[in-house]
Amino acid sequence: MHTRRVAVITGAAQGIGRRTAEVFAAGGYALALVDLQPVPSLGSDAIEVTGDVSSEADVERIAATVLGHFGHADVLVNNAGISFIRPAEEIAAGEWRRVLEVNLTGPFLLCRAFGRDMLAQGSGAIVNVASVAGLSGIADRAAYNASKHGLIGLTRTLAAEWGGRGVRCNAVCPGWVKTEMDLADQAGGSYSDADIENRVPMARFARPDDIAQAIAFLADPALSGFVNGVELRVDGGWLADGSWDSLRVRHRNKP
Repeated sequence: MHTRRVAVITGAAQGIGRRTAEVFAAGGYALALVDLQPVPSLGSDAIEVTGDVSSEADVERIAATVLGHFGHADVLVNNAGISFIRPAEEIAAGEWRRVLEVNLTGPFLLCRAFGRDMLAQGSGAIVNVASVAGLSGIADRAAYNASKHGLIGLTRTLAAEWGGRGVRCNAVCPGWVKTEMDLADQAGGSYSDADIENRVPMARFARPDDIAQAIAFLADPALSGFVNGVELRVDGGWLADGSWDSLRVRHRNKP
């Protein structure tokens, strides 16, 4: 029986992935931190693995490196992803494919590579970072929305296939999070802080830590051992609230 739990986190260089790595490190996990760019050090119990999650060859190399170093993996966090904002009628086929390759095919390849090891050992937890965009339609994001809807479908299917063999698969669905990705999207002029804050009942963006703590919960068999195939919304009530902005803000400002 393994005494040290090992977590593999993709997109670990910044944003949600970076904060998730910090939370897992504080929880005593050994870490394999995967990204295309260099990952800041998190101590001697963490290794950095560079690679493109959309490349089958890279994913097989990543898995071989991690399993060769640690001998096993207990948790896989599929966090790596890209944003893409453009009206549907203007999206080129190559742009569409690239978003799905990174946001959906990549997680599948990683689930397959590490799932084999988890199934062999009879235990494991996979957490896919989806989005509220995987549960609803948001204009100008056809490729991104489709990729996240697909990721939730993959999550449910793996939960059905692998749950009885000891491997749980769940998804977190963040709302808008203040990260480098958000800053890049806002720089294009598609939305403002006020657009998001007025839409969220809790009147703020999510913080990377809000999402990281939810991921840690779903990864921990002591806390969520019978949770399998769920989409955990971490959106401040975004999808629960059907109010229009003036009604929402009026109730928010009541004494």
